Amino acid sequence: MGTEPLDPVAAMTAYAAPPPRGAAFDAWRTWDGRDDAHGVIAAGILAANARNVQPWRFTVGEHATRIDVYADLTRRQGALDPFDRELYVGLGCALENMVLAARARGHEPGLHLVPDPDQPEHAAVLRLTPGERARSELYDAIPHRRTNRGPFLRLPLPRPLLDEIAALAGHDPGGPALLWHAEEAERDRVARLLVEATEAVIADEGQSLAGHRWYRGTDREIERSRDGMTVDTQGMPPLMSTLGKRLPAPSRRTADRFWLRNTRTVHVATAAAFGMVTVADADDPVERMRGGRLLQRIHLFATARGLAVGHLNMMTVRADRERELGLPPRFGKALEELVGDPRRQALVTFRIGRPARPAGTSPRRPVATVLGTDAG
Repeated sequence: MGTEPLDPVAAMTAYAAPPPRGAAFDAWRTWDGRDDAHGVIAAGILAANARNVQPWRFTVGEHATRIDVYADLTRRQGALDPFDRELYVGLGCALENMVLAARARGHEPGLHLVPDPDQPEHAAVLRLTPGERARSELYDAIPHRRTNRGPFLRLPLPRPLLDEIAALAGHDPGGPALLWHAEEAERDRVARLLVEATEAVIADEGQSLAGHRWYRGTDREIERSRDGMTVDTQGMPPLMSTLGKRLPAPSRRTADRFWLRNTRTVHVATAAAFGMVTVADADDPVERMRGGRLLQRIHLFATARGLAVGHLNMMTVRADRERELGLPPRFGKALEELVGDPRRQALVTFRIGRPARPAGTSPRRPVATVLGTDAG
């Protein structure tokens, strides 16, 4: 089995359904309409991010040659992300899209992470200087990328393909790296831990409440907020999604039970492999964003190959909650054992495979909403 799709466009189109109608989804249709800094930001806001909280804001300055990227701290997830791990990973995903888009639009991007260590919410500065247009396979995948919460086909992925994906990390020994758990015994171990971590999350009242806060159950809510989790992105068959939008919104406990059932019977049961992005220090905002850039590259490469990626952050979520509350580090230790290298720490975990059906499209806030006052 080769690693190249016969038809890349067909492979990407099969990965995701077209965006639904409505202004909440316009960002997916209009993202490539401008070549300036606003066009670069338009690519950034389509990046992967946990629970679609979209934890970013931007300013454009210096004659539109400088983009400042900030963590939007009003979009913190509280008990589900007590140390802002996922917030900065999501910013890294956005930065990867922005760097790819800058090159495709004829800019040479100069990226500086956390320019002021005393102000970590000022996440990055991206400077745009004139350059050659360099459109890439990953750039072309940006509007087709989705997080897939549906079933995958029960087909293994060839080791050369997994190695090719791992090579996206580059050759910096101190940078982010990708660790695979692809053999049956490894998959079974990770699957069990992910189910147990999900059980722990929904048993934690604070974490359950924090997750439910981001659920958008009606079209009106989606159009008003343009963020969060929706029925269409839960991986259900189309008929069930349609019915789900016509019924009253599920209670928090009903939603929790659905998530646990799907984790057990769909997410871990159909994964071809589990991947783990590791870094030297998972508490460092710079390393989190570098790891997020790698995660986004993985997403885009998988999209270009007709594969699907789904985030499974339950173990890291519980490990951070254990630290916050001073609990015994059950999942912290489990992650250390899975990584198997005292010099590395788990940052994010995901599943990968061949999708059984297209993934739904999440809403996005437009550039105008996330753009602040120009710096000059």
